Amino acid sequence: MEPLVIKLLGFAAATCTTLAYAPQFIKVWKTRSTVDISLGMFLVLILGLVLWLIYGLLSGDAPLVAANAITIVIAGGILVMKLKYG
Repeated sequence: MEPLVIKLLGFAAATCTTLAYAPQFIKVWKTRSTVDISLGMFLVLILGLVLWLIYGLLSGDAPLVAANAITIVIAGGILVMKLKYG
């Protein structure tokens, strides 16, 4: 497979997995309710995302870096609201 096609596939996958958190972020932002969100899961998720980001940076994988950097912001926002609104 061509390297460009592989990168585009990576960016498409990164876009899907990153945008998957957007509806939850919007819902929490609007309702200020985080009762049904697991704090433990989001703590582990953020740790995993940071590790993937470091891995992506070290391996030079642009789709991996982009996806994890953006997802850290979105999931991190949910985590902050979870800590704030409980």
